[in-house]
Amino acid sequence: MSQPTQNHHEEEEEEDNVYLAEDDVEEVLEDDGGRPDFEEDAEEEQPQAEGSELKDLGDDLGNIELEAKRRRVVREDNSWGSIALHDNLKSIFALSLHPKFPNPPLAITGGQDDTGFIFCPIPPSASASSSEVNSRTFPPVRLTGHTDSLACAAWNHDGEMVATGGLDGRVRVWRRVRKSRGKPLTDEELEARGMEAWRNWEFLDNLETGSEIEWLTWHPKGNVLSAGCDDASVWMWSLPSGNTLNVFSAHTMPLTAGVFPPPYKNLLTSSLDSSLILWDPRSTSPIWKINTFLPPNITTINPSIHGTTSIAVSPRGDIAAVGGANGLVKVVHLIKGEILTILKGHRQGESVESLAFVDLIPGGGDGGKGLVIVSGGTDGKGFVWDVITGRVRSEINHSESITSLAPHPAPNTHLVTTSSIDGTLKTWDVRTGTLVGAHTGHSGGVLCVAVAPLPPSSEEGEEEKSQVAVVSADDEGYCKIWKV
Repeated sequence: MSQPTQNHHEEEEEEDNVYLAEDDVEEVLEDDGGRPDFEEDAEEEQPQAEGSELKDLGDDLGNIELEAKRRRVVREDNSWGSIALHDNLKSIFALSLHPKFPNPPLAITGGQDDTGFIFCPIPPSASASSSEVNSRTFPPVRLTGHTDSLACAAWNHDGEMVATGGLDGRVRVWRRVRKSRGKPLTDEELEARGMEAWRNWEFLDNLETGSEIEWLTWHPKGNVLSAGCDDASVWMWSLPSGNTLNVFSAHTMPLTAGVFPPPYKNLLTSSLDSSLILWDPRSTSPIWKINTFLPPNITTINPSIHGTTSIAVSPRGDIAAVGGANGLVKVVHLIKGEILTILKGHRQGESVESLAFVDLIPGGGDGGKGLVIVSGGTDGKGFVWDVITGRVRSEINHSESITSLAPHPAPNTHLVTTSSIDGTLKTWDVRTGTLVGAHTGHSGGVLCVAVAPLPPSSEEGEEEKSQVAVVSADDEGYCKIWKV
């Protein structure tokens, strides 16, 4: 998930003021008052066999059953709630919470069933009224039109648009309907309607790239969308017009990550060919390009050794952390395009799947003395690295691969929640590596986690306590939520 220059910003502002006429809208998704039907995979008829063939078949089926039982470990469910919208036993590959969560309390997912959903993950309370906003009173909006799995799903900067990216090479974009009976509604009128104003979404555009979408990222301050593809290309569009701003082609293998670093004027992308590139959106030539994990004397690229797998950018946008398929993390100077530090801790040959910067002294203005990098790998380990010294401050562990991690918002910026193929999520105090809470209930591997604030809780006679929602998605079609 670069940044436009001032002239380009002016173009964005002009496009922001463009309203689609009713004839321009291809499809309006309206709330039908119901919930998606669950579709169970049809059982295939087993062929008949005799004698030794029947015994072999029985052994094979027994092994399959044992493997299925091994995977579906029954764990205590300590979640706040659960919701199953995607097809049973189909993985959910993408999860994102509304940028203003919990106002509105919405999430978006994309899955292996070629479908996305906009929904409310908050469960109904014991004394729920018809006016309470929860997973029952807000029927989910189904996002269709893809012909293959959705690898990405994301909100734009103000939560008025969503985009999904699929293995069919399509990026599809929807926008919240801001009119009633053909008449545009003001912000005040939309506010007065509450959650009713979030029920209807209009389809805007189908953006074709011709190659599987690996990631999507919106510009943090404007309606510019970027996508990285399996064919090594990077696309950038302006919305709602859908105009192509640029197509970048200096990578040579599938893209793995993209981000707009502060101050959001450029785009940083990584690829399995080991390259890390900083782009100016106005040019097809890189500002700089480095081979992050490819030694200078090596000419043959092996993606399982030299590939870059993940990136994260510091809050000030001056440095990036880059994770590799070889288990290394490298810190890169974003102005110069130079490698500053190599962080060794993950097992060799185990890829670094997730990275995040955490400022333990936010707003301290102390030159980054409280800044740490948190990394999670397929070795089941996570490390908290001091950015200045490059030393490990603490270590966190899962029994299987760590798939994603999510830092908590202020005032608890020292907390990070991780998800894992082992079926659990864990919240850690990264200052010490202390396990603060284990979140269980999934029977399959957890692929995604997202964290956002909730309204403070308070009990009679006690001060208000800050709390967050931890939302997860797994490889069996379920989303769960915890209050932390």
